[in-house]
Amino acid sequence: MANYSILLIAFLIVLSVPVLTIFLIAPLVRASRPSKVKLEPYECGVEPASVAFDHRFSVRYFLVAVLFIIFDVETIFLFPWAIRLRQLGWFGAIEMAIFIAILLVGYFYAWKRKVLSWV
Repeated sequence: MANYSILLIAFLIVLSVPVLTIFLIAPLVRASRPSKVKLEPYECGVEPASVAFDHRFSVRYFLVAVLFIIFDVETIFLFPWAIRLRQLGWFGAIEMAIFIAILLVGYFYAWKRKVLSWV
């Protein structure tokens, strides 16, 4: 039962930190009300020409961004494999070949759907 009391104390500490932080910061937030100037979008001191939400981005922009993040994060997995290649042996080489094949299938699928073209 002593082990569970340590977990209970840790749980209470974890719950109390955000609650105490909110109560300690609340007076500071109330004291600094943002003005109209602080709520405007920042454009290097130039008056905004239009509302920030009037401009629409193409869906392709977001698709390319998501694809970049996916393939960038996936290629991060190649570094530990390259470092431990000798310890992994043939099993690691085959496993990485399958991994790269899955990446290439995704890349060719995106290429076929013309996600990577801007025009």
